[in-house]
Amino acid sequence: MLRLMLCLVAVLGLASCGADPTWAPDAEVQAARFSPEGEPTYITLYTVINKGSGSGAHSAILVNGSERVMFDPAGTWYHPKLPIRNDVHFGMTDKAIAFYIDYHARETYDVIEQKILVSPQVAEHVLHLVEGYGAVAKSMCTNATSTILRATPGFEDMPATWFPKKLSDAFGTLPGVTTKLITDDDDDSNHGVLILQANGDPLE
Repeated sequence: MLRLMLCLVAVLGLASCGADPTWAPDAEVQAARFSPEGEPTYITLYTVINKGSGSGAHSAILVNGSERVMFDPAGTWYHPKLPIRNDVHFGMTDKAIAFYIDYHARETYDVIEQKILVSPQVAEHVLHLVEGYGAVAKSMCTNATSTILRATPGFEDMPATWFPKKLSDAFGTLPGVTTKLITDDDDDSNHGVLILQANGDPLE
């Protein structure tokens, strides 16, 4: 099993060649790690949808296992207090998740949040995959997200796709998925304001 896992990580890592890697120091990552207590293990697919065209603009996965991280492949979101290794953001508290959603949901974009409970073993599997994937090149967010899902037990039938909406539609057919549409009327220029606010914003 370990050998299979290492092979999967190696293959997934090759998919990100050409992207710029980011690697936060061990001390920062360890200090930021967030391990929710008393919660079931789950994964959540986030899909950003263009309100005008109805087409998908971005895909990302939140993993809630022994720790909670956000795999935000080729994403532009960041929080100055959350260390990043390639496209994995550590320390995803409830407040950090709210910040992530608020960054994406605005007057021209909605966010689809799709959550599904998984076993602790599956959650750890996804954690290992996202942490070993490597930096994702621009425009390949859904390709990376679907690759992670297709390499996960119970999600093998997800489509190999570059299109966020197609992946979201398929994910929504899985038994037990809860889907939430998140809207916001914030102006498109709120990105910089949110990041500036985050500098002094505690994430507990």
